[in-house]
Amino acid sequence: MGVHRLNHAVLFVSELSRSVAFYRDVLGFRVIPMTPDGFAGAAFLQAPGSTNDHDLGLFEVGAGAGPSQAGRATVGLYHLAWEVDTLDELEATALRLAEADALVGTSDHGTTKSLYAKDPDGLEFEVVWLIPADLLDEAAVEARKRIGPLDLAKEKRRYGGQTRGGVGISVPA
Repeated sequence: MGVHRLNHAVLFVSELSRSVAFYRDVLGFRVIPMTPDGFAGAAFLQAPGSTNDHDLGLFEVGAGAGPSQAGRATVGLYHLAWEVDTLDELEATALRLAEADALVGTSDHGTTKSLYAKDPDGLEFEVVWLIPADLLDEAAVEARKRIGPLDLAKEKRRYGGQTRGGVGISVPA
């Protein structure tokens, strides 16, 4: 059996407390008490509703660390994508990200509806809602080949604000 999903990601951050507060207050992650004794420079967080031991590890490298050059001057990770259950939650997340001055864009990828944001260190991430398998149509699948503007109000009228996303795709049916 091969790899079947991402279990967690680890990020190097300049200021641990600032990053923990961002992921906790803006995205709803909770701190998991699993940092090794005597090691104050790390935190482990779990996403809301996750069954993973932890979803995110944060390791402080200090305020003197320069910004990531990945994608500009070096190879490296572009972004992580976090999935939400409903379009209502995607909309609420967009508001929280905007209030935190972290939202940098939105996109309609056909089968996925996406927000793009940056954490306090400028590390980019995506928050996404996936059309459930039973609601996929040819137009949505064909639209995966383009990136369009996201109209959340239109998507909520089409799919419903409380329709659980990803069912039959990333969530078992």
